[in-house]
Amino acid sequence: MTLYIDADACPVKDEAIRVAERHETEVKLVCDGGLRRPQSPWAQLVIVPEGADAADNWIAEHIGPGDICVTSDIPLADRCLKAGALAIDHKGKAFDADNIGAVLATRNLMSDLRSAGAMEGGGGRPYSQRDRSAFLNGLEILFRKVKR
Repeated sequence: MTLYIDADACPVKDEAIRVAERHETEVKLVCDGGLRRPQSPWAQLVIVPEGADAADNWIAEHIGPGDICVTSDIPLADRCLKAGALAIDHKGKAFDADNIGAVLATRNLMSDLRSAGAMEGGGGRPYSQRDRSAFLNGLEILFRKVKR
């Protein structure tokens, strides 16, 4: 088992590494640069060439059954699921075969609405301690699921 982190804008890198250390699991933080190497002996920084989907493509090419990916990128989560892995976002929402279709459809609809100018403003509520706790709980559940 390996934990892959889509690391460029991930607010829970340190938390994910701590959970992985408890489970003695290798971690790959994948980004296009700008991050410092993690202090954990379980974690490796993978720097990919710059490009819109370079980190996503690297993760999708390397992830497989029994692995977990931390990402807020819904198309990447879908690719991970299709490779037999599990995926979770930084707020603790696990993606699975039952919900990924609806999540992708909603994402695409919102993108189309924004492109058409039908939605103004942006972003959601600020990241909270509740979100962080939900992430830690959700990731722990996925680790236990993989180990069964």
